[in-house]
Amino acid sequence: MEELILNRLDDDQAQDVVFIDLKGKSAMADGLIVASGRSHRHVGAIADHLLRSLKEHGYGRARVEGLPHCDWVLIDAGDVIVHVFRPEVRAFYNIEKIWSVDSGHRAAV
Repeated sequence: MEELILNRLDDDQAQDVVFIDLKGKSAMADGLIVASGRSHRHVGAIADHLLRSLKEHGYGRARVEGLPHCDWVLIDAGDVIVHVFRPEVRAFYNIEKIWSVDSGHRAAV
């Protein structure tokens, strides 16, 4: 699933994609992916395309939050949680820092 998501983000030209490996560190998911879109419209398109790809590949039960405003869209696909931000919103919340206590689990993609 991680590869599917990362490929879709790459196809949609998501920016500053970061994968955070949570295996053995959190019970909520195996991985966290953070990415940016250039605008509200780009964030919405990235999220919409990702949801469609997940559904086409049998992961149709993904839950989504934030799609109407497209400042920060969260997609919970079960094993992987994806955050797609506008750059200003991503800088404000800086969620990568929350998970960077142990820098060994963070990898830029």
